[in-house]
Amino acid sequence: MILIGADFVPTKSNKKFFAEGNAEYLLGEELCKMLQKADYRIFNLEIPLTDKETPINKCGPNLIADTNNVKLYEKIEVDLFTLANNHIMDQGEAGYFSTINVLDNVGIDYLGCGNTLSDACKPKIVEVKGKKIGIYSCVEHEFSIASANSAGANPFDVIESYNHVKNLSNACDYTIVLYHGGKEHYRFPSPNLQKYCRNFIEKGANIVICQHSHCIGCEENYKNGKIIYGQGNFLFDDSDDECWKTGLLIQIKDDFEINYIPVVKCANRIRLADEYEKTQILNQFDARSEMIKSEKFVYDNFSIFASQNIYNYLLWLTGVDNNIVFRVINRIFRYKFSEFFIKKKYSKNQMLKIENMTCCESISELFVQGLKDINK
Repeated sequence: MILIGADFVPTKSNKKFFAEGNAEYLLGEELCKMLQKADYRIFNLEIPLTDKETPINKCGPNLIADTNNVKLYEKIEVDLFTLANNHIMDQGEAGYFSTINVLDNVGIDYLGCGNTLSDACKPKIVEVKGKKIGIYSCVEHEFSIASANSAGANPFDVIESYNHVKNLSNACDYTIVLYHGGKEHYRFPSPNLQKYCRNFIEKGANIVICQHSHCIGCEENYKNGKIIYGQGNFLFDDSDDECWKTGLLIQIKDDFEINYIPVVKCANRIRLADEYEKTQILNQFDARSEMIKSEKFVYDNFSIFASQNIYNYLLWLTGVDNNIVFRVINRIFRYKFSEFFIKKKYSKNQMLKIENMTCCESISELFVQGLKDINK
């Protein structure tokens, strides 16, 4: 039996218990027993383990955890960490090398990251109960990506990633894809995410699990496979947002039947959901899963979500979002001031140029490469 959990991150509120290896406090007795019974345990380590801060230039937080926090992972016998995520390089190559050295020292395997791109894209094949299980991990492009000459995470590529999975599935009895992507706090797939995940199934994956959204999403049975659009966190005490308070542990049984085991956040720790909580979580999960059977719903709902967020994204281009006075005014007007400001700031023609710059493959590639060169 294989257990797959999502983001497993020590934070200021509970790093003391990580360093003590206090699994009973952080996870509860029942969950600890369940993990002990598993044949293979997989989680997402979305933080570098290092005792020295060497933060990279990026937008968003630079996460870091002391190396002694590995004691909890060792205590519960994590077998494999995926490192293909948007935070593994937050402390640069020094933080990355510290992380893999720490994991090597305690015998925890990892994938989805490497000293070069060719290393990072390598999958794992493990044997569980006499079956060959292939595991592939990739991440959407942010600030953690490996290159031909530098360490980092394995990027999702619309050509190469599918070739990797096709080759892997031909060599295995069962293939798992761990895809670190999707929009944070959004419980449904975007139209493109749905296409990407379906294509993984068509190339031979049996299950595709989307992590990164920090919320439980929904599932889709597609052809001969299953897609989970959002697993939620495992243990990541970084927000009081309602969606952060629940997660799913995915159980793959010996006959490859899949079960969902809900967990609930309680302050700075988690526990198994009680029967009432479990029913509520899974009923909502099933309801959302019914909704995405309609392609129109997937498109329309994402369009609404995009329209709610676009003005905040456009604010990034102006730099005014860093102005404290603007932020106070925007909050007073319940963030509607963003829309008013952007419509005054950009003409229709300017907005069309931004659309073209981000949509056209050739222009977008040139634009992104230019930004990378400037930000070096």
